[in-house]
Amino acid sequence: MINTRKTILAFLAAATTLGAAAQGEVEDYRRAFDASGKFTYEKVLGTVADIKWNEAGTAFIYRTRTAEGEKYVAVDPAQRCRTEYATIAEARAAAGIPEPQPQRPRGPQRPAKHWMVTDPENEGGPVKSPDGTQEAFIKNYNIYVRNTADGTERRLTDDGGLGFYYSCYMSWSADGTRIAASKLRRAEKHYVSFVESSPSDQLQPKLHTMEYCKPGDEVDYREPRIVDVATGTLYAPSTELFSQQYNLGHPYWLGGNDKIYFEYNQRGHKVYRLLEYTASTGQVRTVVEETSDKFVNYSRLWRRYIRDNKELLWTSERDNHNHIYLYDVASGEVKRQITSGEWYVRSIVDVDEEQGIIYFTASGMNPKEDPYLVHYYRVGIDEGEPVCLTPEEGEHKAVFSPDRSLIVDTYSKADMPPVTELRDGRTGKLVMKLEKADISALLAEGWQAPEVFAAPGRDGKTLMWGIIQRPSNFDPKKSYPVIEYIYAGPGSAYVPKSFMPYNWNTTSLAELGFIVVQLDAMGTSFRSKEFEEMCYKNLKDAGLPDRIAWIKAAAKKYPYMDVERVGIYGCSAGGQESTAAVLQYPEFYKAAYSACGCHDNRMDKIWWNEQWMGYPVDESYAESSNVEMAHKLSRPLMLVVGEMDDNVDPASTMQLVNALIKAGKDFELVVLPGERHTMGGAYGDHKRYDFFVRTLMNKFAPDWSEFTDDKK
Repeated sequence: MINTRKTILAFLAAATTLGAAAQGEVEDYRRAFDASGKFTYEKVLGTVADIKWNEAGTAFIYRTRTAEGEKYVAVDPAQRCRTEYATIAEARAAAGIPEPQPQRPRGPQRPAKHWMVTDPENEGGPVKSPDGTQEAFIKNYNIYVRNTADGTERRLTDDGGLGFYYSCYMSWSADGTRIAASKLRRAEKHYVSFVESSPSDQLQPKLHTMEYCKPGDEVDYREPRIVDVATGTLYAPSTELFSQQYNLGHPYWLGGNDKIYFEYNQRGHKVYRLLEYTASTGQVRTVVEETSDKFVNYSRLWRRYIRDNKELLWTSERDNHNHIYLYDVASGEVKRQITSGEWYVRSIVDVDEEQGIIYFTASGMNPKEDPYLVHYYRVGIDEGEPVCLTPEEGEHKAVFSPDRSLIVDTYSKADMPPVTELRDGRTGKLVMKLEKADISALLAEGWQAPEVFAAPGRDGKTLMWGIIQRPSNFDPKKSYPVIEYIYAGPGSAYVPKSFMPYNWNTTSLAELGFIVVQLDAMGTSFRSKEFEEMCYKNLKDAGLPDRIAWIKAAAKKYPYMDVERVGIYGCSAGGQESTAAVLQYPEFYKAAYSACGCHDNRMDKIWWNEQWMGYPVDESYAESSNVEMAHKLSRPLMLVVGEMDDNVDPASTMQLVNALIKAGKDFELVVLPGERHTMGGAYGDHKRYDFFVRTLMNKFAPDWSEFTDDKK
């Protein structure tokens, strides 16, 4: 009997060009499946982990991998001496680090609630007064206090009720005479439901319902209060400066008993305020205000009160880059912009108030390197410019000594293995070299380092940075289809910057015979606010024009990258974006694999979508919807969804499916029973491999029976 499938496969193989031969075959699949077990950290010597200083800061230990196995190293910085030990106990003893004490068993823990579930705040506490003689608690929707000596109770408020009640999150003034609290009006809860088709404990399916708020839904509302404990006098501020709430933080004291502070995030995220309320005057005053005609990225806001709460350190993107500001709390005036320039503060590591020093990380300060690489710096609170403590080119991860006089610095790049050094915590000067990773074993396995590549985006001048991953059997004489892994959700950047032997998003897929790329384009973070704002009311953009320009530039440099055969895949926001790519740019993107996509931003979680798409929900939401664009589909599309997805409502994918069916479009749908938010797992990996082999290599994928023994 003639095997029709193998006959057609042989015909297709003969019909393809010589350069594309021997790609997507059984041996390529085996390399793809084996890659995660072959390219491992166990094959990298000289890595550093578990760094721990002794209490005095005179020595530290770490764990490293050597040709003889794992070793524990004790370092004496004063003597510039490192000594290897076979056990961690020996290293601890040498460094003067006591053995850790066994943890006491804790009592029963409450099961963790799902991150979408809101706290009703109607029970909790009690909250003790500073002197411990009283405690505040919520009862019958109001604030009560109890004498801790005799247990007598007294009601302080009487205006709380079922629809507008006092929150259990309260705080006492420093002198114990007043309580700061909030009255809370809970919005009607919204829910999503999904069916678990194949539960493990019963034959019949289960219906699940969970709390889930979407763009445009009503949100909670709260008002701060101050209540006098002795008299029950209630102080309620005017709501003028915080009436259009997305969120209002719990009020807190900064010493004294007359002023409380709270933070207001306006619905639509164009205004964010730190507010002060003074009970004696009834005045609500703005201490700090952030505004934007698009959005305030409130996840960037970091704050810390210093110097007896008289001053405030605050980070802001108000000058187009994230920087540190020093405020006078009493006046609300900026005393000093501590950092400035066309670079980006990434995090605050520590603040030494006594020495007047801020330790922070930043990227983009060195114009000659990848602008995303993170370095460590110190800067004076009151004067001076930042000092780089980790000057070598690379992505840095550092551990300071207790007094911050020394820093253990590990740095690497996507194409450079890690180096670990000890540096001076004040000047950044090299004290001693510790480890340099050896990747000989990886290279012997055929490991290919990703190439860091930069090229201009849509404007022809702004560099987009990404990586190019080639297969371990790469042959520049062949022609390779290109696949882009995309996750372009605003709020962060996603291209790996540090060394990793195996990249889950690129390595295995490349082994099939593809060039796999990943880049951060306009609409993502850490370059400038303007760079990120490309996404505003326009998530369908996804930086796709920048991505196309970047891939074309790479293909011009490397002709073996075939820009006539480009695919794209992603999950979640990447699922939305990969589908949007083939709907909007079918002349470039020839196939898309899209998992658990938020294909219509009106169907996804409120906090993500209102941040970038704005409020109220307007026509821009529909304009960015893959559902509304479904009729444009002209390229192969595989949609994947977990039936139990508790991150993106699975109905988002099914509504796209409905629109595609109504438009008479051909596509593939994979529904994964019992799975939540997922790229597809091992099954999805195999489906994705087959999909791209079929659509970009124009050949039948090997029969799955070829790999049955491999997966047993």
